[in-house]
Amino acid sequence: MKQYHDLLKKVLNEGVLQNNRTGIPCLSIVGEMLSFDMNDGFPAITTKKLAFSQVKGELLGFIRGCTNVKDFQALGCTVWNENANALYWLSNPNNKGDGDLGCIYGAQWRKLEVLERDSMWWSDHETYKTTYIDQLSNALEDVVRNPTSRRIKVEAWNPAKLDQMALPPCHTGFQLYVDTKNKELSMTMNQRSCDMFLGIPFNIASYALLLNLIAEATGYKPRHLKMFLS
Repeated sequence: MKQYHDLLKKVLNEGVLQNNRTGIPCLSIVGEMLSFDMNDGFPAITTKKLAFSQVKGELLGFIRGCTNVKDFQALGCTVWNENANALYWLSNPNNKGDGDLGCIYGAQWRKLEVLERDSMWWSDHETYKTTYIDQLSNALEDVVRNPTSRRIKVEAWNPAKLDQMALPPCHTGFQLYVDTKNKELSMTMNQRSCDMFLGIPFNIASYALLLNLIAEATGYKPRHLKMFLS
């Protein structure tokens, strides 16, 4: 974990103090990367407490497409409680109430809403229907059936839906890379907002776990996890 600790030191030594939406100024730097070789073992930060049960519960909620805080709580994850009860979200007209979190990660991963043209070319009036894309399922199918594709991506950042989420995605998407020769699966992920001292150890464990699960499901060995942090 030396690279993680070195990055913390860099934030402390070189970070620029800036205000943000929370009202609590933070030290900020731009554009860093963390890289983990899964052959070295699971990248769990051991110099602070890692709530791995929370990591597992949240990730399982994302995989299941959960969008209600009660579903996360049932999985042993309480990290969304504050967002579900935040005043800005409770007053949002898009909030359906009773624990609704809006179209957060799980909705984008498993049920991405798109409008599809439903009228014929000769029609005088264009009509559209709502359809859904299961990005995660499509990605797993591509790993198996089209492993050399450079389009195996899952995106959580949906600009058209940001006002319909209790919290816009901090980690915005990931891409899978298959080494067909060595039967290895690697992942890159992008994160736009990083709580280096508290949230990033959680994110490292979450995406390492996701990489392991996808590799297990598709018959590959997990190898590299690279996290691009903005």
